[in-house]
Amino acid sequence: MAQTFTMEDLKARLQARQHKMTPQRQTVLQIFLDHPGEHLSAEDVHGILRDRKSEIGLATVYRSLELLSDLGILQKMEFGDGCSRYEVNATNPSEHHHHHLICTKCGKVTEFEDDLLEDLEYDIEQKMGFHVENHQVKFYGICKECQ
Repeated sequence: MAQTFTMEDLKARLQARQHKMTPQRQTVLQIFLDHPGEHLSAEDVHGILRDRKSEIGLATVYRSLELLSDLGILQKMEFGDGCSRYEVNATNPSEHHHHHLICTKCGKVTEFEDDLLEDLEYDIEQKMGFHVENHQVKFYGICKECQ
């Protein structure tokens, strides 16, 4: 994650969208603050909650993740394995998000920050009159450890 957020930052982002910071949402968001740079599924979050002896159910985790994703506080990602994963959305609308390298053998996801598509975005805007605000790039292959 390129930027560090506090719970107060996330609470302000939630309140700016007319939603309350419920204890359940705060607990779910705290997990993401405690695991920066990780791409957590609902099951991952629920497992961490169980390890912490929390009584928040999986359905509540799913609802919280969907709401926080819809509000742009979390970013929802699909890596081709049928499982949605989330991370704190540190994207500034004027900047691009990092991209992902996904190992098709072990499932490891590695982030990289290089944005190699700026020239392509410029060409799209010039030729099509379409202003690209953001994009996601996912490369699928075999990581160094699995080769």
